Amino acid sequence: MPRRNRLIIPEVPLHIIQRGNNRLPCFFVQADYLVYLDLLRIAAEQASCSVHAYVLMTNHIHLLISPESCSSPAVMMKSLGERYVQYVNRRHQRIGTLWQGRYRSCLVQDEKYFFVCQRYIELNPVRAGMVAHPLDYRWSSYQANAYGEADNIVKPHALYSALGAEQSERECNYRALFQEEMPQAMLEQVRKATNGNAVLGSEEFIAQMAIASATDVMPRRQGRHRD
Repeated sequence: MPRRNRLIIPEVPLHIIQRGNNRLPCFFVQADYLVYLDLLRIAAEQASCSVHAYVLMTNHIHLLISPESCSSPAVMMKSLGERYVQYVNRRHQRIGTLWQGRYRSCLVQDEKYFFVCQRYIELNPVRAGMVAHPLDYRWSSYQANAYGEADNIVKPHALYSALGAEQSERECNYRALFQEEMPQAMLEQVRKATNGNAVLGSEEFIAQMAIASATDVMPRRQGRHRD
């Protein structure tokens, strides 16, 4: 079966997941996480991608980005992946591939599904049983989004900015999103969309994106919130 074409629309959020080869670790010591984050910052800036959320797990990573152009995500992930593999192989005296094929991704509809996806990403360590609360996990964007901790990678989406007039209000309202447990059906919807390089959103949005994919015509964005 031919693999699904990756659908990218400028400024529409994109959830990305990349796994270690055979689901083996891709981070081995604390320095690896720090190097990856620095390379992510550089690659995102060079490729014109805004990173809204991230988490680095032991054997995979999640990113939520808004690309400036259709080519931006591929440029970012290629640069990031190659540079990090070079570092790991040199640092840990290993050879061969580190990543399991191409990264997977899905378009994310604004409003409801944007925050669903952002919560899905930052709650990953909790679901994995690594910590009791996302605040306890160092290698994610939760501290920046929920408590305003300095992070030179995270760039708030317009929807995040709309959570409140002041930063303290935005952080408080963001933390409130995590007080309710995500339904299992919603978790499965995120997983299915991302693993299938599909679309996460309402039925109407999914249908619109299916038409865009089939005709190779990108629809213009509607209802975008700007600062």
